[in-house]
Amino acid sequence: MQQTNRSRHRHITSFQVISLGFLSVILLGSLLLMLPIATKSGQCTSFLDALFTSTSAVCVTGLVINDTATYWSLFGQGIILLLIQIGGMGIITIAIAIAVVSGRKIGLMQRSTMQEAISAPTVGGIVRRTQFIIRTTILIEIIGAVLLAPVFCRDFGLWKGIWYSLFHSISAFCNAGFDLIGIRTPFSSLTSYSVQPIVNLVIMMLIVAGGIGFLTWEDIKNHKWHFKKYKMQSKVIFMVTGLLIFLPALYFFVLNFQMFLLQKEYGFPCFNPLHRELQDLIRQI
Repeated sequence: MQQTNRSRHRHITSFQVISLGFLSVILLGSLLLMLPIATKSGQCTSFLDALFTSTSAVCVTGLVINDTATYWSLFGQGIILLLIQIGGMGIITIAIAIAVVSGRKIGLMQRSTMQEAISAPTVGGIVRRTQFIIRTTILIEIIGAVLLAPVFCRDFGLWKGIWYSLFHSISAFCNAGFDLIGIRTPFSSLTSYSVQPIVNLVIMMLIVAGGIGFLTWEDIKNHKWHFKKYKMQSKVIFMVTGLLIFLPALYFFVLNFQMFLLQKEYGFPCFNPLHRELQDLIRQI
């Protein structure tokens, strides 16, 4: 009887495992970001600043209190990118992947935890689904980096351009919001590429690809263009995502076009780079 009670007290739920995993990674990331090697100045970062940055990276919120490009060293940026990748893919996914690679047996408890972590419908096939998540993530992030590389290598040189391409591809796919373009103007994000179609389109596609979720990607893999065979969850995600992207985009386009016409008619100064591009195009015509 006493052993039964003890086993009940020692039992850890899947929610607790996931929560403890997130907390552990955040604290470890905070300690690494506090090291002098993590900053370009060589000074230690306060625990609160490091904790905020680590939490923002793992939880992929994109909020920063220090510019990622100018404050953190290559080591610090690498730690942030690793935290983004872990947070974007899921801590349990990474843990299961490491266990599979090392040849360890995945028990029912681990499978159940993984099921809750990715909201999978069943426990069956969870290891195969984890492998699919890892492969899909790596493939999409590499494709994104390759597409971004020509622009960033042209602007920042070969090696820095490759690093920037990889960083922004992972950050965009994981919906993290971190960037390294602050090297031009701190906290400027991607504003300097507002009229660069390649960067805009690739980043947008990566954000959408990461945002729709891995279960939806599994439907795409299994059913291709047969939309009727998709799960209801995937259908809802596609329709809602499409509406939330198209309707605001249409609104902002109409609003900006009206402002452009008013500026052209009344001669107001044009501060929007896109408006200036339109003005130059009209003059050429």
